[in-house]
Amino acid sequence: MDRAITCCFTGHRPEKMPFSLSPYSFDLHAFRRNLEYAVQRAVLDGYRHFITGMSRGMDLWAAMCVLDFKRAYPGLTLEAAIPCPEQADRWDSGDVRLYQLVLSRCDAKTVLSPHYHAGCMEKRNRYMVDHSSLLIAAFDGRRGGTYNTCAYADRKGVRIYNILADEQDYTGTIF
Repeated sequence: MDRAITCCFTGHRPEKMPFSLSPYSFDLHAFRRNLEYAVQRAVLDGYRHFITGMSRGMDLWAAMCVLDFKRAYPGLTLEAAIPCPEQADRWDSGDVRLYQLVLSRCDAKTVLSPHYHAGCMEKRNRYMVDHSSLLIAAFDGRRGGTYNTCAYADRKGVRIYNILADEQDYTGTIF
């Protein structure tokens, strides 16, 4: 797929999000609106291929958002970048069901490592960034995998749109 029209996602797992996951949470609803806005803006800017890392939280939520937009924009494609086949083996049943639903609706599946190893998640993140020109992130500044992915994207010149930022800067970076 053409990197110029490819967008990927990174962000925290649900328990690390800086807001309550209660269905009554104003911040959760604001987050969902910001995610929908970011994906739709990418689509309107010509992005047609999206890559999800298939992790719990941001990755799967963003994938569901893309799948919803595919109804209105039939030319969109979604790729699952799977770090290893065992990715969801230890998840609870609800998260596994969402994982399987998203996986069943992806247009492409790329498995980056045949088995889990210490660097397979980073390998997946680098694959996504290396094949994209836009990264939609849910990043609150804490160090970890999301920080590392955003830093890598910044070094590679990939545009970063952080939906958790106070000031939305679609064309700039967060570093």
